[in-house]
Amino acid sequence: MSGKILQGEVVSDKMDKTIVVKTALTKRHPKYHKLYKVFKNYKAHDPENEFQVGDMVEIQEHRPISKTKRWVAVRKIK
Repeated sequence: MSGKILQGEVVSDKMDKTIVVKTALTKRHPKYHKLYKVFKNYKAHDPENEFQVGDMVEIQEHRPISKTKRWVAVRKIK
């Protein structure tokens, strides 16, 4: 597989074979140069339902699996 790889925390595992992963990106304000975090949620495919809420996981970009799923959970970080 190839594609972008992101890391984040599982915030929901209530759907079957799907987890919601919250990722954080640090940005700098263009005028004031202050750092701030931007959070985004991604729905990722989890075929074995192995990841639980609170797990840090790595997700990888994938072809569309459903209307909103374009990511696959690759591995658990901790």
